[in-house]
Amino acid sequence: MSGPSGGPFTGEPYGRPPTPRGPGRRRRWLRRLAAVAAVLVLVVAGLGWVLYEQLNSNITTDDETAEELRRWEKQRPSSLVKGAQNILIIGSDTRSGSGNGKYGEDSGSQRSDTTILLHLAADRKSATAVSLPRDLMATIPSCRKRDGTYTNERFAQFNWAYELAGTACTIRTVENITQVRIDHHIVLDFNGFKNLVDAMDGVELCLNKPMDDREAKLHLPAGRQTLDGEQALGYVRARYSLGDGSDTERMGRQQKFLGALVRDMRDEGLLLNPARLYPVLDAATKSVTTDSGLDSLRKLYDLVRTVRDIPTERVQFLTVPRRPYAFNSARDELVQPDADQLFRQLRLDQPVSVNAQVRPADDKPGDDRHGRGRSGRDPGPDGGEGTGAGEGGEAPPAPPASAAPPAGPVAPPPQAPATPAPRTVPVPSSAAPVASQMPQAPSATTAPSPVSTAPPTYQGTTAARGLCG
Repeated sequence: MSGPSGGPFTGEPYGRPPTPRGPGRRRRWLRRLAAVAAVLVLVVAGLGWVLYEQLNSNITTDDETAEELRRWEKQRPSSLVKGAQNILIIGSDTRSGSGNGKYGEDSGSQRSDTTILLHLAADRKSATAVSLPRDLMATIPSCRKRDGTYTNERFAQFNWAYELAGTACTIRTVENITQVRIDHHIVLDFNGFKNLVDAMDGVELCLNKPMDDREAKLHLPAGRQTLDGEQALGYVRARYSLGDGSDTERMGRQQKFLGALVRDMRDEGLLLNPARLYPVLDAATKSVTTDSGLDSLRKLYDLVRTVRDIPTERVQFLTVPRRPYAFNSARDELVQPDADQLFRQLRLDQPVSVNAQVRPADDKPGDDRHGRGRSGRDPGPDGGEGTGAGEGGEAPPAPPASAAPPAGPVAPPPQAPATPAPRTVPVPSSAAPVASQMPQAPSATTAPSPVSTAPPTYQGTTAARGLCG
């Protein structure tokens, strides 16, 4: 005999069937979950936007350089191949700014410690990075300084351009040397470079032999090594107490390090891990000063992705063909016609070939045993004490007298001509040498050398080389 439904154990009144709960409760929980998910999406989106804007705001935009380059547009070379890009990467040795003072006294000036011309092929299937020696003798054009005055055109070592009048003057000098139009530029200082390497948890290199450089504070055994930021900075800057003491060997180490950096940036463990990727992006964006064409996270990401998608064996590094300067072996001059052929290949977006041969010593003096002073500074372009360019305070000796700046006030240059005329070597009137003693400017400012049908293979390396074992 069945009793009335309901009762104290069902929670329902006597005589009334129980109310079904399953579907209604599930619907309420689904609505709550949807609301929570929507809130989380909004929070994540808002946080992502905040982080994106933070990274964007880290980047320093250099509008001053673009404005100055526009003044000289008629003198600049034209782009010849649509889609190809040429980016000038400048490593500044400035001692001003947070963290840079430990690398030397801040004298209020700066030089380009490292200059690399990065060429990205129009089809984005190759990248070629060409190092320009800081001691290369070149014609530096008349440039406008920040105070509005103008420098005189002069024949002097290449890295004076940056100290004289900054990035725009360096770009114009590179364009004079190569006749390659620079599309973008990136400037990186000591501390920014170090922080970027540290954010990546170091960069792995293979050292063929131990490295012991007291000036660079670098003490590393041979074999596979992971360099932190401070060690990496010492590795790419060390010069006088490692190897043959040449700038060519130093540039070779820089190229080897950049190849390792490219390999590490391709690591999916970095690119797919937000916890690792954000510190790298934060350090990278804080490190760079660039033009408006690269001054956002999206633009820089597109650049990095472009290089990342290029096979490592097609990411090439080389030094412009050079040899000791005839009038001062502590300086460099271009080797012709090889240099002109290389620049022509870049202008026309033609393939460049490199091999893995060890770079020969360049027979340049490297320390005090070759007559270098102990002050660690060379006379700057204005005749005073220059910046401590180099490692351990060392710097090349002064250029020959014909490269010294003229005395007296500097007047603004005449209106820029519609087409650049061939330049002659400027000689101060107070110290004019006889014609037979006058050094000759690099051939980039004279008629180009004839180009052979078979371009040479240049000494260099690729991002695929340098691994242990």
